[in-house]
Amino acid sequence: MIPPAISLQSVRKSYGANLALADVTLTVRRGTCFGLLGPNGAGKSTAMKIVCGVLKPDAGQVSVLGVDVARDPFAARRLVGYVPQDITLYESLTAVDNLQFFGGLYGLRGATLSNRVQDALRRVGLASRARDRVGTYSGGMKRRLNIAAALLHRPQLLILDEPTVGVDPQSRNHILELIRGLRADGVTVVYATHYMEEAEAVCDDVAILDHGRVLTQGALGEVLARHAPRAVYVAWANDAPPQCPEAEEIQAHRQGWVLRSPQPLTVMRRVMDQAESRSIRLEALELMRPSLESVFLSLTGTSLRD
Repeated sequence: MIPPAISLQSVRKSYGANLALADVTLTVRRGTCFGLLGPNGAGKSTAMKIVCGVLKPDAGQVSVLGVDVARDPFAARRLVGYVPQDITLYESLTAVDNLQFFGGLYGLRGATLSNRVQDALRRVGLASRARDRVGTYSGGMKRRLNIAAALLHRPQLLILDEPTVGVDPQSRNHILELIRGLRADGVTVVYATHYMEEAEAVCDDVAILDHGRVLTQGALGEVLARHAPRAVYVAWANDAPPQCPEAEEIQAHRQGWVLRSPQPLTVMRRVMDQAESRSIRLEALELMRPSLESVFLSLTGTSLRD
């Protein structure tokens, strides 16, 4: 049996009295984009640093592509490209000089290093700025170059920790397209973020963490089907919401109302009957698309914290 890209079994980690991870168990399938989701402080960064061998867990087992991280941390690190939240570049150097330096740390030399540097710059859309000093780059360009540095040794697993925080729309699109391209090439990507709309756009599987605990995990579609509340959006020419006993909750939304119910089709029929019987013009009546944001709200009872 081929081992998964990542396996965490009952992993715990504390910083003094602060419990960062509480018996976290996760499995990441090879060749997928796995979204590790949750607000700041949920434990995402701690989990990824443990996978990379940067931190040691207090308890539990961690393996990367079949390699036990505790027993052979150096072998595990060779398989992983890690992009931390904080940008780690030398701003007085050019992009090429930065990548040559980091490539040298991976043991790359000569033509191999030069080719890898050019390929990494092309993949992140910075080939035309290769000879510019990094200090002249925008924040988004720096983040893309940070990713390029993690690709130089051709890792089988790439871990991205909040790579789109504070970036411009162009860089955000570059990063999301890069993730899709790497996944198509067979690279496993772990994408830690609290931007759930981005995770919906690129992830195959997801796990939601909060306060160091896994609230749910699985294929994106399965998680949405399992946890996202079903709802109907209604907009009609009336100031009052529809009367619907099947609705568990009715909230004002945009120019109308959201009716949450486990029986959305029954709700839609009841609304249409009311509109016809009372001669109220219907302006919109639609099933609301489930989202990870609504899943998070359903699981925690709060909106996603920034």
